[in-house]
Amino acid sequence: VYNDIVDRDLDARVARTASRPVASGAVSVRNALLWTLLLSLVGLLVLLRLPFPARIVALGSLILVAAYPFMKRITWWPQAWLGLVFSWGALVGWVAAGGAQGLALPLLYAGSIAWVIGYDTIYALQDIEDDMLIGVKSSARAMGRHVRGGVAACYAVALACWAGALWAVRPDPLVLVALLPAALHLTGQVATLEPQDGADALAKFRSNRFAGLLIFAAMLVVGSAP
Repeated sequence: VYNDIVDRDLDARVARTASRPVASGAVSVRNALLWTLLLSLVGLLVLLRLPFPARIVALGSLILVAAYPFMKRITWWPQAWLGLVFSWGALVGWVAAGGAQGLALPLLYAGSIAWVIGYDTIYALQDIEDDMLIGVKSSARAMGRHVRGGVAACYAVALACWAGALWAVRPDPLVLVALLPAALHLTGQVATLEPQDGADALAKFRSNRFAGLLIFAAMLVVGSAP
């Protein structure tokens, strides 16, 4: 909701987002702020149930979250900033679970960031023409005609980081076997991506829900194997 409030003027100038409640005027900024406050209170209840060290880590994300909507006005890589924000939960969860110190956590976090950059670049392909007209920056625009290769590189980095993270926890070839389904899925996304087709970009973006399940399954298999 906060993002929609900040971006309401830009959203109103993009065909895909012009009908969003705040951008279209269906919901007032005042009511959107009230809804944001309500959601923040719900988040606070969750925060208070975390161990104290995890609370401190969680609070560290507030500046990143607050700054994110402005990144598309400042940098060609707002997707990287989104990766920092979306992936922060991995840090909070790791600390809350009392995970051991070492390379596993930074590699897990870095892999998630690279994955977010990849799939959100695909998402940004839907609006690339409108973004060019109104001056909104994105990794999709920055990659240009090399977008398929750029997304492939992001996914490759993500998989390498996740393999490294799992290997740090359990140095076993099972790591590579467990990650294979996710690797095949992400490879298929890139191989069949049609950068000029907004509907295809949205379908590929949404397919990352399944990719996330495959990644979770890989970590579950490695973590629970005897």
